[in-house]
Amino acid sequence: MNLSTDTLAILKNFSEINNNILFKPGSKLNTISALKNVLAEATITEKFESEFGIYSLDEFLRAVELFDKPAVKINGANYALISDEKYKQTIKYFFADKSTLVAPQKGINMPDKTVAFTLKKDDFAKLQKAATALNLPDIAIKGNGKTISFVATDKKNKSSNDYSLNLAETDKTFTAYFKVENFKIIPDDYDVAISKQKISNFINRSKPVQYWIALEPDSEF
Repeated sequence: MNLSTDTLAILKNFSEINNNILFKPGSKLNTISALKNVLAEATITEKFESEFGIYSLDEFLRAVELFDKPAVKINGANYALISDEKYKQTIKYFFADKSTLVAPQKGINMPDKTVAFTLKKDDFAKLQKAATALNLPDIAIKGNGKTISFVATDKKNKSSNDYSLNLAETDKTFTAYFKVENFKIIPDDYDVAISKQKISNFINRSKPVQYWIALEPDSEF
């Protein structure tokens, strides 16, 4: 089996959410953060025949990157053979016991949408850049009855610098708080839904991948 560039990019992204991953039979991948406040799901072109777990996904990806054109052969639930096209070099990579992994137990049924809008890749990149430049730990998606804005801030500091970016129009008033560290999504355009049940859903508009990110408890609707 050859892992496509798109699949490797998804796995790289998932490793930033949780370095554990449990592969299941079929073409769906999912992962959940250790604190269980970020869940991600993707559909890939490859199809796995058996269940197996990897404890350190970034290490596994580094092993795959050692080859120009890697082929991965799954040997049951025990190990994978990573090799080049001519089998001149091979890595025998052992899988982890399922009990040692943090993996999703079930999916999320998104509650009714309180707010919905489209997030453009360039806008999200601007927000990330500002949050990093100003060392801001929090993100607020705010509606003032007219405009939805993305705000990078520090909730605990009343004199915090703020960065604000207008996104869309709205007739609702709300403040949805997130931690910057939880926004580990593949850079792209997204359809975003936020529920007053304090959960959000980011659906990629060009790739079969989506994320559910929990809001912080002090969010208001």
